[in-house]
Amino acid sequence: MRFLSIEPLLEDLGPINLAEIDWVIVGGESGPGARPMDPDWVRSIRDQCTLAGVPFFFKQWGGTRKGKAGRALDGRTHDDKPPRPPRPPLDDATRKALLAQLEKDAGTQIETSS
Repeated sequence: MRFLSIEPLLEDLGPINLAEIDWVIVGGESGPGARPMDPDWVRSIRDQCTLAGVPFFFKQWGGTRKGKAGRALDGRTHDDKPPRPPRPPLDDATRKALLAQLEKDAGTQIETSS
């Protein structure tokens, strides 16, 4: 998975190349001395993600009291995440080898149903 973690967002980034990007996370700076983030900077990235079909996650506005500032952008939170790829099932030999290694590491035998 390839993702951009744009935290803290401190300026307008302009056009972003989102080719081969699976996810974008944006957040403001927090803590003492936190610099402000312009909502238009966040909107620009959100809108580019929407056009490119890239999931957009808005983490926080930031600031010295980030909990009070919240996470809403234009009246809603943005919690998009990329889908998790399905894991292929393990073949029997690989499963048994992994169990044997776990037993060795734990110093005990693991009971299984097969």
